[in-house]
Amino acid sequence: MTTTLRAALSVLLLGGFYVLALGAVVGLGAATVWAFSEQSGGRAVQFGFFTVVVAIGIVVALWRVARAENHAPSGVLIGQQDAPELWETVHELAQVADTRVPDEIRLVADVNAAVSEDTRLLGLVGGTRRLFLGVPLVQGLSVAQLRSVLAHELGHYSRAHTRLGPLTYRGREAMVATVAQLQGNVVGWLLKQYAKLYLLVSAAVNRRQELEADELSVRAAGRATAQSALRELPALDAAWGFYTSQYVALGWDHGVAPAPPDVFAGFGHLLRGRAQDLAEIRAGSPPAEQSRWDSHPSIAARVAAMDGMSEDASSTDDRPATDLLPGFPAHAARVAEEQVDYGTRAQLGWDALVARAMPQHDQRVADTLYRAAGRAAGTARGDLATVLQLVESGRLDSVRRDLVPNLSLGEAHEELVGFTAAALRAAATASGAATWRVSWTGPSELVGRDGTELDLEPLARLALDPTTVSEVRAHLAHLGIDVATATQVAAEASAHGGEVVGGLANVKVDGVPHDVVVLDIGLVLAPCPKKTEGGKARLARLVQSAPIDQLARTHGFVAYEQIASVAVHKVSPARVELTLHDGTTLTLHATWSAERLTKDSDQVLVAHVAPYVRDEDPDAVPAR
Repeated sequence: MTTTLRAALSVLLLGGFYVLALGAVVGLGAATVWAFSEQSGGRAVQFGFFTVVVAIGIVVALWRVARAENHAPSGVLIGQQDAPELWETVHELAQVADTRVPDEIRLVADVNAAVSEDTRLLGLVGGTRRLFLGVPLVQGLSVAQLRSVLAHELGHYSRAHTRLGPLTYRGREAMVATVAQLQGNVVGWLLKQYAKLYLLVSAAVNRRQELEADELSVRAAGRATAQSALRELPALDAAWGFYTSQYVALGWDHGVAPAPPDVFAGFGHLLRGRAQDLAEIRAGSPPAEQSRWDSHPSIAARVAAMDGMSEDASSTDDRPATDLLPGFPAHAARVAEEQVDYGTRAQLGWDALVARAMPQHDQRVADTLYRAAGRAAGTARGDLATVLQLVESGRLDSVRRDLVPNLSLGEAHEELVGFTAAALRAAATASGAATWRVSWTGPSELVGRDGTELDLEPLARLALDPTTVSEVRAHLAHLGIDVATATQVAAEASAHGGEVVGGLANVKVDGVPHDVVVLDIGLVLAPCPKKTEGGKARLARLVQSAPIDQLARTHGFVAYEQIASVAVHKVSPARVELTLHDGTTLTLHATWSAERLTKDSDQVLVAHVAPYVRDEDPDAVPAR
């Protein structure tokens, strides 16, 4: 079947969805009339009520989609005067593709390239064409490789792949909204199965269209160049993900972010600093994983398919693709200004950002240690001096029980070294004896007053040995690190840095319904309705509605470190009783009928609190 016929079938299936929905309403209406004619009043009322519910659900869904605003295209507009060589390349490739040149080129903040077209009359009349280029993509490609990517995107125009884009997008949105509106009844289930069929056919069409666009990529840029550009994508995608999570996000929860000029400049530094790591990714086999729901064939499948495609020319321009955009740093900074949601965060250069964020991170880890030390020592607040005193007196195990209750003192040694090293680093920066600097080849570096790297982990190991604590104090003084500055800042744990590992809807917390989001560091307890339907969707919306630390502040939060003991009465559905250090007790009772964020959420919850079960508890149920 040709791609055109597949696309036509996809559109017909889209229309068939609404025919089926209308047929369901008409059928239910006929059933209602029949029930009245047979003098079955009760059944007629039931049919009539159900018909009204379904009809209203369909109308509401379609109305919401119809009322949805058309957002202005995102990205920074690059005019022909801004990048004449880039536009010249696009014009040349458009001639090769025998298609109209895009009206706009826009830079966006993605490792991707894409095209769109504003069409009218069901795609019969063309409109404004836009080519979107991701800044990180341009940073990682050569001119020849970018030429291959541009040819691929223009291939979508030449094969009219974009003509039905707006229609199918709106149709898909309406389909999803209708299914969501009617979930929980037989008509909703029927429409959901039809929607799955449509999405499968649509995905198959999209995959075929990608291979067709690849044909132009090979023809215009050469097989080797086109394949190398494809192989570059997984490496760039991995690099961008690593960069955003380990660098951009470094100070995000601490209220700081890289300034617009530094957002993409930092990624360029990373690409150069981690060149060997990226080379190893490229040298590996291209990803072959693929699902029938995917809109693109796997990279491996596309690379293999290119072996059978004809080429007319071979591009060997190894200049960096950024050369096609004079003033690239300024354009990239404008993209960051437009697309990075800074909120109230301070915008800093990389050195200033790392110097502020890393001490805050270390302080949060140190505070966890200090709170545990304070509880062990029976004081309101702990500090580094408290920790050293506990070690000297042989009471480190009481701290360990709070921090890593699932391990013995010997097994927890490396974990305790990590907590102590963070406390020493926080003390070093607070004393002015050290500062942090950014590194593009490895983790951020702590450096002393003389500018050399300062590794405090060996000292942290000595600090956990009762026989060498006095030596540690002397060494800290020699380094200019004042133990008196190493104090507890936060009295209570926060959810900063927490990751969602599960979720249970409609859990009775002391008898009151709550949605419980299970983090790796604690539990977020959000009051919820008694109704159990739609619990999973509600949990998903809750998790996506705000950063985790904000959710914890808005709703209730119980950090695992607050737990003194636990009684596990049942694993699935989870039934646990938590006793906190302040004497408060919380009973969590999940039910079979309630929905879960993941299938194993009960087991995940129990596994995270079970280490706090005391051996002497006769009612303890081992987590399985």
